[in-house]
Amino acid sequence: MTRRDFLAATAAAAALPATARPERPAMLPIVDTHQHLWDLTKFKLNWLEPDAPAGKILGHSFTPTEYAEETKGLNVVKAVYMEVDVVPEQQQAEADYVIGLCESGKTPTCAAVVSGRPNSDGFEKYAKQFKGHKYVKGIRQVLHVKETTPDYYLDPKFVKGIQLLGELGLSFDLCVRPAELPEHAKLVDRCPNTRFILDHCGNGDLKHTPAERERWKRDMAEIAKRKNVVGKVSGFIASALARGKWTLDDLAPVINHTLDVFGPDRVMFGGDWPVCLLGVEKYADWATALQAVVAGRPEDQQKKLFHDNAVRFYGL
Repeated sequence: MTRRDFLAATAAAAALPATARPERPAMLPIVDTHQHLWDLTKFKLNWLEPDAPAGKILGHSFTPTEYAEETKGLNVVKAVYMEVDVVPEQQQAEADYVIGLCESGKTPTCAAVVSGRPNSDGFEKYAKQFKGHKYVKGIRQVLHVKETTPDYYLDPKFVKGIQLLGELGLSFDLCVRPAELPEHAKLVDRCPNTRFILDHCGNGDLKHTPAERERWKRDMAEIAKRKNVVGKVSGFIASALARGKWTLDDLAPVINHTLDVFGPDRVMFGGDWPVCLLGVEKYADWATALQAVVAGRPEDQQKKLFHDNAVRFYGL
């Protein structure tokens, strides 16, 4: 089934009188483990260029109000905030903001992965404040930018920072270039007591050539052998040729390979909103497409993907 067929069938069913509609499976309860929020009146995101193509979609504020509207009717019961790469001097302010959001209890946001630079001089003091924290569960630094080559993230000082996270009971999210998965496996091997989350199916690119896809498959299978790594089925859909230009058959190989190599107990769903809007018109397109791809798997495995594993992993 193509994306167009899937969405057309959904729209056609919705247009029928209630008594004539085919029964549509309800969305399982969702814990969204990759929720981005940013208020550009409060935070500066240097990577967000308003005049660039992506900036025209993402170059404004995305707040809990918009998130609630985007996820309406999708049964999102909890969300884990994911850092948005604010300028380093605002990292503490970002952490304080999201902790306050969690404390308010007014939104689904109930936990957070905050920004940090494991190789910075003040990282130990910064990270230690989150040991045993009720809401802060981990740290992330985006590693697919030009400044972060393997020489950067395999440097002993960076590795020591990641090892510290393990000592503090905090996780580290890997958001990486797919071609560098073997190097990140080396990082994982040097930090056996730290829990890692591999974001976005290892950024399995929808524009990969057949050779690149085969390399990605091999490298994903290899890094998945590390039992302290969890696979996140999230924002790779942003790599579509153009917004909405994908089919379920395009998504399925990336999703299914990730689920198969990590197994049902080490995978979690992530919405990656609003960045996912680079590949979809709305959040529901991504969530329902994933639901369609995994519909043939046992229901208990679907529940683990969308909800149960996240609750267990983050202690929600």
